[in-house]
Amino acid sequence: MATKRAARKKPARAKSKRKGQIRPVRWIFVWTLRIGILLTVTAFLVIAAHSVMTPPKTHYMRQEAKRLGGIDYVWVPYEEISPVMARAVVAAEDANFCAHWGFDMAAIRDAIEAGGTRGASTISQQTVKNVYLWHGRSWSRKALEAVITPVVEIIWSKQRIVEVYMNIAEFDEGVFGVEAASYHYFGVGPADLTARQASLLAAVLPNPKKRSASRPSSGVQKRAVSIRDGAATIRRDGRSSCFED
Repeated sequence: MATKRAARKKPARAKSKRKGQIRPVRWIFVWTLRIGILLTVTAFLVIAAHSVMTPPKTHYMRQEAKRLGGIDYVWVPYEEISPVMARAVVAAEDANFCAHWGFDMAAIRDAIEAGGTRGASTISQQTVKNVYLWHGRSWSRKALEAVITPVVEIIWSKQRIVEVYMNIAEFDEGVFGVEAASYHYFGVGPADLTARQASLLAAVLPNPKKRSASRPSSGVQKRAVSIRDGAATIRRDGRSSCFED
């Protein structure tokens, strides 16, 4: 009888031993999940903080500062920027800014039909790329941009997105933000920009290293005129209402 009872206990000891074994696949999965949740929560908190706090210098700014030995950059609040500048930027880069949630599907379809030769990035996407990511074409960056952009749209106001964009955009080599650009090109503060000056600044945004707002080429001048007309149009038809007081 004693021998039979001892035999019955052996499987129990084996079972107990299996319970103490480490399962590598499960361990990796659990810790990957935990790290993923931690990173997600951290990113959410950082984005939420930047809805009211000034973001730090961007990765690209730091790169340019290292390459050039310094950059011209001063943050300025939205209230100290002429309204014509905000309208000019939106008219130039994302006329449907107030109508979308971060992605302009119509512009994306047009870009696809044009064979990828036309840009479709919204101001929201460009802001996310500049503040949180890096420049360059890669699927990993585009994937992160696609994830972060809707979060920014949910947490930040439209005015905040425009404010941040105008403060981090590059307007000339080593010149970042509308404050530095206004003095660099015209010798005035952003609050004193005229409609013409604002449209010229917006006209250099697609290629700031090769375009000048103070010595505009004929192409830049034509684009500036179009932007000025567009800025007046979005004000008139209400497409600037989401970011104007």
